[in-house]
Amino acid sequence: MKTTTRLSEAYEGARIELIDDSSRYVIMSDCHRGDGSKSDEFLKNKNTYTAALDYYWRSGFTYVEAGDGDELWEHDFKHIIRANRAVWEQLLPFHRAGRFIRMWGNHDFALADPQFVRQHLWNAKNVATGEPEPFFDGLEPVEAVVFRVKETGQDILLVHGHQGDLPNDQAWRFSRFMMRAFWRYAHAFGFHSPTSPVANADKRHKVERNYTKWISQNRVALICGHTHRERFPRDGAVPYFNSGSCVYPSHITALEIEGAKISLVRWRVDPNEDAVLEVTRRVMAGPEPLSKFDLRDT
Repeated sequence: MKTTTRLSEAYEGARIELIDDSSRYVIMSDCHRGDGSKSDEFLKNKNTYTAALDYYWRSGFTYVEAGDGDELWEHDFKHIIRANRAVWEQLLPFHRAGRFIRMWGNHDFALADPQFVRQHLWNAKNVATGEPEPFFDGLEPVEAVVFRVKETGQDILLVHGHQGDLPNDQAWRFSRFMMRAFWRYAHAFGFHSPTSPVANADKRHKVERNYTKWISQNRVALICGHTHRERFPRDGAVPYFNSGSCVYPSHITALEIEGAKISLVRWRVDPNEDAVLEVTRRVMAGPEPLSKFDLRDT
């Protein structure tokens, strides 16, 4: 099925989030939380990620995880949960306060199954007692979110970005099998599957061309992850945004929506003026008003 068709289906069934002057959302994708082993790409940025979550919690943001939050192609959920207790402790307050939106991507496509979510995320074992207790109870992941500007009706579609990418969409089960059987072990030594847009520039550019085609046809701005390549449109460019990933060698990226403005930010560990390492936030692009990317009257 073509990317344009799959994106349109996602748009039609998306969760609607109304944007006004008081809105605060942060969008991250492609955390690929693993089991803490050598192949766990998330491990190197875990402290940076939890520091960023603390900032967003204290600043009143809703956290939107736009797919591939957990590396379910390589690892079982119980091992991911055990290896990332500090992360879950940061995420749980967002969930319990109604400020957590979980989406699925190709590497956590299993979250599209409500029964799987209930089995693995609604309850978890208490570390001290070993008894099950409420975890992300009531969580209902979604495929897509539409940010709708309340005042103007402008829509911005958010998806993971794997839609219509055959090995990562319709054939994801086969790709997961290949990852567990072979690429999981090669991954530990720095090799990536050739089906991934992360390592294959031609494939990444093809995927992004499909995104821009859908934007032009539907006159709706689009936010994705999937390619691990952060994007913020330049003046006059098609309004395609990408949140990047949390598995870069030295930093993580995110998109922030505050009021009716959007920014691309980077988090990483830097030395301060006293040569003490600290986690820092830097705005890489924006803030720009969302109205700048409204194509309906152009």
